Amino acid sequence: MFYRQEYPALGDNTSLRKRLSDKLKEFIKIFGGYEAYHFSTFTNFGKWLHRPVDASALGIFRMLYGLIMLIDLAEERGGGQMDVRFGEPLKCHFPLFGGLKAFSFPTMGCIYMIMWFGAVGIALGYRFRLSCSAYILPYWYIFLLDKPSWNNHSYLFGLVGVIALDKYLNPSLPSTVPYWNYFLIKFQFFILYMYAGLKKFSPEWLAGYAMSSLSHHWVLRPFCWFLSYEMVDLLIVHWFAAIFDFSIAFFMTCELTRVWATPFMLLFHLMNSRLFVIGMFPWVCLAQVPMFYGCDWPRKITRLNCKHLSFCIPRPEIEGKSRNAEYKRDSAKSNMDAKVPDNSSTHCLKLEKYQTANMNPFQKCRALLVLFYCCLQLFLPYSHFITQGYNNWTNGLYGYSWDMMVHSYETLEVQVKIVDNLNQQEHYMDPYAFTEYDRWTKYADMAKQYAQCIQKNLHRLYLKKSNAIPLKSLNISIYFDVWCSMNGRLMQRVFDPRVDLVTAEWSPLKRTAWSLPLLDEFKHIRPKLLTISDEVYNWNNATDVLFVADYPSLTLKNMLPPDIINTTLTILEGNVRYAEMEFNESYFLTAGKSVTISGGVEYRVTTVGLTPAIYMITYTNKTILEDILNVGGDKDNAPRKPWLPLLQEFKVRLENYKRFLQHMGNCVLYLMYGVPIPLQLREKHINLT
Repeated sequence: MFYRQEYPALGDNTSLRKRLSDKLKEFIKIFGGYEAYHFSTFTNFGKWLHRPVDASALGIFRMLYGLIMLIDLAEERGGGQMDVRFGEPLKCHFPLFGGLKAFSFPTMGCIYMIMWFGAVGIALGYRFRLSCSAYILPYWYIFLLDKPSWNNHSYLFGLVGVIALDKYLNPSLPSTVPYWNYFLIKFQFFILYMYAGLKKFSPEWLAGYAMSSLSHHWVLRPFCWFLSYEMVDLLIVHWFAAIFDFSIAFFMTCELTRVWATPFMLLFHLMNSRLFVIGMFPWVCLAQVPMFYGCDWPRKITRLNCKHLSFCIPRPEIEGKSRNAEYKRDSAKSNMDAKVPDNSSTHCLKLEKYQTANMNPFQKCRALLVLFYCCLQLFLPYSHFITQGYNNWTNGLYGYSWDMMVHSYETLEVQVKIVDNLNQQEHYMDPYAFTEYDRWTKYADMAKQYAQCIQKNLHRLYLKKSNAIPLKSLNISIYFDVWCSMNGRLMQRVFDPRVDLVTAEWSPLKRTAWSLPLLDEFKHIRPKLLTISDEVYNWNNATDVLFVADYPSLTLKNMLPPDIINTTLTILEGNVRYAEMEFNESYFLTAGKSVTISGGVEYRVTTVGLTPAIYMITYTNKTILEDILNVGGDKDNAPRKPWLPLLQEFKVRLENYKRFLQHMGNCVLYLMYGVPIPLQLREKHINLT
């Protein structure tokens, strides 16, 4: 039996498109409370961006933003440690642009003071454009001066300061602002949440390797009442966080789900403020949450919300005399027909048929700039195929990709070797002699900058005839040997230790040849490594294990410290040659073979063959073992940290802010009257060995 399949007639295509269009319009209306025709053409979109809306919610957000930035100045902007960051003449900085230099410490103190007054002006709403410029211009200068201090929320703070350039709380101005002031801020936070979720939908994150042992924190303790610690780490920390980050912005935008999503949003950021050391980021996000509830929520709370549309629409003399007739016509019509919904999500001055006059060229340019900014923010997190020189184990610089908490690092060892090319004599120096940052150990661009800075500083010290620099010439080579692990992988080298970074090539647009890639071919054995680790930890609380992977023909050189005992090297995959330099003995080891490492003797492990080798080193910490034996257990007698140390944190922050204010005052006194500045310099070791 054959059945005839019915096909829509050709004339039905128009009705089908109309039904789909109506459904799309209905979805846009339900999802965000927007009218679809606002997005139908560029002109409608531009008018929608420039329509007047209540400025009260924007004023509250800007006030909170200014107050939070006042606190942030002393903390993540480094105001409390200004002397350490800018008071040392040999301090190495890592600017994004080569020509960007740090000023002297007194000048930097004045720059911070300008930022401080700008943040005060933002909080008070005083001459907002001037205050915002005074804050945001020095902010971006300090931000771009040191790439190691970058993070996603510092980048966010700078963007919010840029897109907030407008004015409010001026009695001579109307109580409305163009809607684009709200749109840009809401769009930026929407991107923040959505991209943070998208970056977490990766096998690395969903497998639970990025954030380990977070379930032991007291904030997540309630989940452990019905889940194991491992499942809390996997389901709550990784899976729920990915789903939450991706979906929360959609739920907060939709009127139907906003009220139900708000408690989750508030709890999420409050928990993050306890779980992580991320500065003012949770509080800025909390300050932005009310903006999802419309432009006039402060007036609703204070029972001063608009009751007459004529009160809310900007006066004709402000918009321009040419609009007098249109204003009277629209005002009369709106007083009879238009209504102001109480639950408006996007604006409080919602006129169903209100249309502004044709956009002038300035408004069209602004609308184009808004579109360009939105496209740029959508593109930048995935632009790493262009800036390949910044790609290492992860893509791009950390700070503008919204890959928050996706990668965690554990650094085993960092060696800086200086070779005097005149006599080929090798010297070693403290890796952190000229910087307190360690992010340069993971990124090739910063490693190159640090090598050049070390060379410049050694030249200065050499010319000063410093006893700490036993060099015979200024012709030197610098080599970095960095061992690191990412997301529970094997410990491996980050850079090729055979490449002189002084002369090494680096380009922002080309892949860095001397940056060694991740050995992803071994990531499948991570479950096996976890099983072995659990077995070693069960021996006693003083034992530990280290898993290492190395490239062919490279050699690991090390010497055990005195408190490390019972050390054994076991080969898991590949072939190595083990040698102890004092005894001139070497052993060829294959997979499954082990050897005991002698204490106090330099040993070398060289990978033999064409493929990388994997081996593990098990050891006992003698100091920890003695403490356990003397005390009778390290868990019951260990001091417990308070669950909610708010008072202690407040005291620390208060002292830090006092130092910040003192630094600014001392810099001003020095520049005006020559008063000496007391400096607290960082302890460092420049001696070459």
